[in-house]
Amino acid sequence: MVDAFLSSYAKLLVEHPEDISIEIVEMDENFDEITIFANSEDIGKLIGKQGRMINSIKTVISGCKAKGGKNYRVNVKPAV
Repeated sequence: MVDAFLSSYAKLLVEHPEDISIEIVEMDENFDEITIFANSEDIGKLIGKQGRMINSIKTVISGCKAKGGKNYRVNVKPAV
């Protein structure tokens, strides 16, 4: 659910939507680490000015915490 949302949302923000991929790593039963891989030209668009875009993404993802009970950490990295 979270990965589908992040994938579709991130593709709307970037110039190269075909390079977007999401990886979720379960750190323990209550914590997942989400990594958004994007084209290196698009990383700035996902982070936004003063981190506002990534903070808004994290805010929306924290709503999933209320439903699923998991904590999430969101990272943005360049696609390999």
